[in-house]
Amino acid sequence: MENWNDVHIVPEFCDQGVDCYRLEGGSFLNEYYIVSEAETRKLMNHPEVVGYEVYASLVTATSQMMYYLKEQKKITSANILSILRGALNYPLEESCYKEHIRVHDISFMSSERVFGENDEMSLDIKYCKLTMVPNSTLMIGDIIASGETLVQCLRYVTDYYRRQGAQLRNIVLFTIGGTQGIEILEKLTREIRTYWPDFEGFITVYYEGVFSCYEEGDKGVSGINRALIDFYWKGGIIAPAFRRETLSMQNPLFEKCTIYDGGARRYEIHEHIDEVLEFWNGILERADKIDKQALLEEKLGHALPISYEDWVRDCHYGKLDEKLTRWLYQQERGFVESLRGISLEQIALQRIEEFTSTLKKYIL
Repeated sequence: MENWNDVHIVPEFCDQGVDCYRLEGGSFLNEYYIVSEAETRKLMNHPEVVGYEVYASLVTATSQMMYYLKEQKKITSANILSILRGALNYPLEESCYKEHIRVHDISFMSSERVFGENDEMSLDIKYCKLTMVPNSTLMIGDIIASGETLVQCLRYVTDYYRRQGAQLRNIVLFTIGGTQGIEILEKLTREIRTYWPDFEGFITVYYEGVFSCYEEGDKGVSGINRALIDFYWKGGIIAPAFRRETLSMQNPLFEKCTIYDGGARRYEIHEHIDEVLEFWNGILERADKIDKQALLEEKLGHALPISYEDWVRDCHYGKLDEKLTRWLYQQERGFVESLRGISLEQIALQRIEEFTSTLKKYIL
């Protein structure tokens, strides 16, 4: 991504236990925010959070951000697009209700991956019920990894509005997602403005950070990760409170993915359990073959040791208070030191025990 090294995370507001930051310095066409709150930090640090609690964990942060956008007059007339079924994890309608934002209608779409000859993958819209609200704010909640599904659905929606001779004012997107989301939304804004010059663009709210996906062909140091699906810190921008909480514990940093499969965590809990245990059993089986130092550097996102100045630059924390960044830097050094006498085998055994005991009622 061009100019990514010039991007900084900058405090926007702190209210009702929600910290909000904006991204600055990237010559962006759109607005990008990161929100951090106790329940979203818990969701993303503990894959033991499953079922309805996945949805409930996002309510406070989403509602507070809705209030902010309403006060900034960036949301007036609203319409929700629910891209099934990932959107069902995001409390957009409830948050609008709490913050007295009128939702005129809710549209529904589902898009599925279709594999053809030679395993070529395409996307096919299986279900669609769209309602048009001219000059409105379209709201979407979706996990963005590669972003292919989102782009396809948004092009379908904008084409629908154009056929009706109408347009959207802007699009507000709430996501647990990665850096590729910014790239595709910047391109999509340029595309949309060729036929809607007054389109205000996307307002994207990331929970806890703008993460990265493992790139195509990269299974990570562990050899287990999935490309274009699994999220981790390297190359991203992490909310300071999320970094602080993650590194206050031994194991969350080493999870396979920051969020895992959002749909499975809520609806197919057995599948989620299988995925988490498959990962940790895989770590256990190959613990003596994995370079623990390389794995730690991969998860933190930089080579070790690292100077304070290089660490601030790597984390995009140059616009934060120096007292905070000095503390976080020292915390990371302490975290690294605390792992010296602990093996990957010990970490894996502990996680398997913690996870199975917490979710034992779901395990057959």
